Amino acid sequence: MGEDRHWHRPTLKLYGERMVQKASKKQPEAGGSPLPTEEIKFYRANEKPYGAFSNLYKSPIEFEGKTYPTAEHAYQAGKAAKPAVRDWILSAPTPALAAMAAHGLYVWDVVPDWASIKFARMRKVLRAKFSQHETLAKLLIETGDRRLVEAGTVNNAVNRLWGEVSGSGQNMLGVMLMELRKDLISGTVFKETTERKRKASEKPLPKQKAKTKKSAARRSRAGPLKVKAKRR
Repeated sequence: MGEDRHWHRPTLKLYGERMVQKASKKQPEAGGSPLPTEEIKFYRANEKPYGAFSNLYKSPIEFEGKTYPTAEHAYQAGKAAKPAVRDWILSAPTPALAAMAAHGLYVWDVVPDWASIKFARMRKVLRAKFSQHETLAKLLIETGDRRLVEAGTVNNAVNRLWGEVSGSGQNMLGVMLMELRKDLISGTVFKETTERKRKASEKPLPKQKAKTKKSAARRSRAGPLKVKAKRR
């Protein structure tokens, strides 16, 4: 992951623009029949090459001051209200177990507003994953304008929310990946990352120095110090 963090972002942006140009050449002429929307389906993390789009794909990411082994770990940890429970989810040996642990939390152990913040957290986790790994960013950009679908095999509420089962579902993970693909090509993700690093580099004035400046200001207002001569 160390190599991926320092990749040449302008080059990747240019790479994305070329992919867009290629896709535009495939569009039909005015008045012609529209081309069918191509789809890329993914589900299992070990599938090549698009299994990398799964949150269970092993790609360590730095997020909120911690290093998570997968995007699934990072996402599910946000569900826990207590730091100790978050660390417990982080330590899960596999992403599937991290998800099971989070789904099994008692109501009082879940952050109160989870239902309203979970989509925003997923977007942030995906941004961290693909902005920290050049190979994954390139793979996502290479999909062009094709529709991305997490194609679940088991028909349940979770799979129908984040993906589709037999063509039915909200496919939220696929939608978010397509949004991110667009932002990677436009360079928005890189600008956000650069701004965060800039703010992080602006260190506040150390407390000790701040106190020294305050005491100096008080002395200047009080005038010169009067020193009493000692009797010998």
